[in-house]
Amino acid sequence: MGHVIGIDLGTTNSCVAVVENGQPTVVPNAGGYKTTPSMFAVSEDGKRLVGHLAKRQAITNCLNTAYGVKRLIGRRFDSEEVQRTLKDVPYEVVQGPNDDARIQMSGKTFTCPEIAAIILREMKRVAQEYVGEPIEE
Repeated sequence: MGHVIGIDLGTTNSCVAVVENGQPTVVPNAGGYKTTPSMFAVSEDGKRLVGHLAKRQAITNCLNTAYGVKRLIGRRFDSEEVQRTLKDVPYEVVQGPNDDARIQMSGKTFTCPEIAAIILREMKRVAQEYVGEPIEE
């Protein structure tokens, strides 16, 4: 049987736990932190950064660093929450073809669920690194 993991995708931070001997263990990332910032960025050279790497360069690359994206998932662009967010963040939030909120960075438009999936993949990678084998299910 494979490993059982649980991921908490938070608006500000995310974490992942692995069940070991019937007990959940919160997994530290490569930096030793048990939480990872729920941030996604595209660096100046086009690399995708997640978590602490994204946070470290957020001040110098604020237009290409998204955070708090979870609160925009499933919301219409003209909703109060999205309009309030437009005033509070340096990155560009644009209207998608389905009237959804999307994030534009480095000339590419990302859906909010797409950014959430990128963060979730990173959390899965952290768990796989911890257990030393792929997590498939």
